[in-house]
Amino acid sequence: MVGAIGLVGFLIFKGVQGLIQNSGSISREEKRVLRYFLPQVEAASLMSITLAFAWQKAFRKWPTFMVHFILWNTFVMSLSAGILLICFQKPTTTGVGVCFIGFAIGNSLYACWITPRIGFCIKILVKSLEPVSKFHDLNQPTYWMIGVGFLWMSLWILGVIGALNFYFPPLVIISLVLSLMWTAEVMRNVANITVSRVIALYYLRGMQSNTRFCFQRALSKNLGSACFGSLFVPAIEALRIVARALNLLEGEDEFMFSCAHCCLHVMQCIFRYGNGWAFVQIAAYGKDFVRASQETWELFERQEIHLLVDSDITSSICFLTGVCSGSMCVIVVAAWTATVHRSFTATISLLAFFIGYLMTRIAMALPHACVGCYYVCYAENPDNRLFDNTIKDRLALMKSRPDVLVRTPRVPRRFAAR
Repeated sequence: MVGAIGLVGFLIFKGVQGLIQNSGSISREEKRVLRYFLPQVEAASLMSITLAFAWQKAFRKWPTFMVHFILWNTFVMSLSAGILLICFQKPTTTGVGVCFIGFAIGNSLYACWITPRIGFCIKILVKSLEPVSKFHDLNQPTYWMIGVGFLWMSLWILGVIGALNFYFPPLVIISLVLSLMWTAEVMRNVANITVSRVIALYYLRGMQSNTRFCFQRALSKNLGSACFGSLFVPAIEALRIVARALNLLEGEDEFMFSCAHCCLHVMQCIFRYGNGWAFVQIAAYGKDFVRASQETWELFERQEIHLLVDSDITSSICFLTGVCSGSMCVIVVAAWTATVHRSFTATISLLAFFIGYLMTRIAMALPHACVGCYYVCYAENPDNRLFDNTIKDRLALMKSRPDVLVRTPRVPRRFAAR
């Protein structure tokens, strides 16, 4: 965290120094980037903040409608963004547009594939959001993180300008993008840990926790775990998705088939030591990230709900909500940039997408944390009076009718470790 802040701070200094002192081509390039990047970045940030809180509020008010709406509105928005970028008829915008259209097609196929899971997802979402009304200030940490995110992104664009006045600008800019993604993930997980502690202590001990104290704890005692988890969880989840996708491509090549299953088995083992469910135990008990990940997954297996938890689509819905906001920011910013400086359209469109996605994911930390607490706290004490028979009925249905659960690719027994 200190390194990321230090890097951006140094590059902001170089950018300001270049704007003030230099009078050559570098200064002109920096002023041009500042003129055509900063207004769009600020507009994308403000638009994404508005969308983020609108989505979160809508999920809390109308969860049944919003799950279906996000699944298909993301398809429409990403497809529209892709078509718009292709219409600019430039190689760069065409390439980005094709990526958006490809994602829209994949999104539509995914929405059809998970149809049997949607009903149960909505039930869990509705039940897990019930305690939120008991804590009127539960959204305050999210407000703070969104505000810090807005200021950080405003300063970050100045760092990008400073990278033009430094050695190896492309590599430095790539480093800045990675640092932006990581710091935004840290902000999201700080909000996640704060909400998780409030909700988890309500489930486990019946306590009405002080949200401000939980927020301070997340920024101090749990900050290391938030930073560590923010670095590894997205990478592990992404590699796990790739391994699962490879296992869907079962062909006649036994060697490739065996390699795909081997990769999946490796990712399943790594997932036990690094998963997003760990943040609940980090918040409730102050455990370190690896220990919390391992013990949480063992808890799921002990209660025989690991398959149910593994098929949960709440994280996918939150991800698609971020993509929806990002695509909407792309449509607005791309149309604006094409009228003032067409050559920057592809670059600013990608930047607007990342901003919209990241800001929305921070806001969606609240419903995501509530669902995580519901599963983890249920696994700790299934007989708690605050839990109804939703999970028990689903488990009974899965045992009597295995077809109700769309199984994700698993390691066959002949490849599993003995």
